Amino acid sequence: MSTHINAPDGAIADTVLLPGDPLRAKFIAENFLENPVCYNEVRGMFGFTGTYKGKRISVQGTGMGQPSLSIYVQELFQFYGVQNAMRVGTAGGVSEKIPCGSVLIANGACTDSGLQTQRFGTNHFAPVPDFELLDKAYHKAKELGIGVTVAPCFSGDRFYDENETWKFWKKYGIAGIEMEAAELYTLAAEFNRRALAILTVSNNFVTGKETTAMQRQTSFTNMMKLALETALELK
Repeated sequence: MSTHINAPDGAIADTVLLPGDPLRAKFIAENFLENPVCYNEVRGMFGFTGTYKGKRISVQGTGMGQPSLSIYVQELFQFYGVQNAMRVGTAGGVSEKIPCGSVLIANGACTDSGLQTQRFGTNHFAPVPDFELLDKAYHKAKELGIGVTVAPCFSGDRFYDENETWKFWKKYGIAGIEMEAAELYTLAAEFNRRALAILTVSNNFVTGKETTAMQRQTSFTNMMKLALETALELK
């Protein structure tokens, strides 16, 4: 029985978009979905189901960080049979070539999360997305004229990191720092589902530039459109 998502059977679509911010979930539902119905308000973590160009799609807030996302994604997979999960969130860029507002598709996710240690001990799992989802999203971005960078991200447990570990990860080709993708990819592997993280660069560690909270909540529409258009390609 689901504890944190209070939705009746059948209320959630096979494909779900996963913003961390529940108000971004509300924004997507109100601005992109037709006839959206709110199926969840538990702990203020909004979930909606509607249609996009005739396809039934849900959007569910997950909260901040991997432990929070883990709760919602596990419940979506385990109790509601969700097959396709696409994170639409933000990341900090670690290259001057990736300016604020640009879109990053994470083709892998390194992490320092204790969740991985609990699962795998001294073993090292490599969290990666579903290739079909990634391939469809990449080609859909080209079709839509949305410039994207396909590169690995780092999913950290700390938001305020005085050690500036982004400098270390930059050396190894990491393009963005965020807080959820590794757990999403790991759960998708465990439940044999498809997952992808499509991220908007909200700040750049190298240049020091950043966006406002309101911009992060409502104006990063390219990644939202890309995720929705990619969803139309899924069977």
